[in-house]
Amino acid sequence: QVQLVESGGGLVQPGGSLRLSCAASGSMFSVYAMGWYRQTPGKQRELVATMDNGGSTNYADSVKGRFTISRNNAKNTVYLQMNSLKPMDTALYYCNALTSAGPQYWGQGTQVTVSS
Repeated sequence: QVQLVESGGGLVQPGGSLRLSCAASGSMFSVYAMGWYRQTPGKQRELVATMDNGGSTNYADSVKGRFTISRNNAKNTVYLQMNSLKPMDTALYYCNALTSAGPQYWGQGTQVTVSS
């Protein structure tokens, strides 16, 4: 199994920045990709950004040019640097890990609120 713990959420004004962190532990040898998703009440969880073990990234169109995903493999941590935040970015952000064995894992989520 893989355990994921997110941190770094909070309240920020429009145009501001936040960096989310996701510390992973457990059977990391089976993880081949990690990423971030977000969800607002009444809507489906949506992809924000992912990165595989080869460093390839994928971003939602709505965050391209503003968000950057990165990983520190030595620390088993994935980050999401969010710049130029907009009210539409307000959501509960979840860390995700995909494994070669099939199961995927989720963190508990961290709230990001963009408001003046």
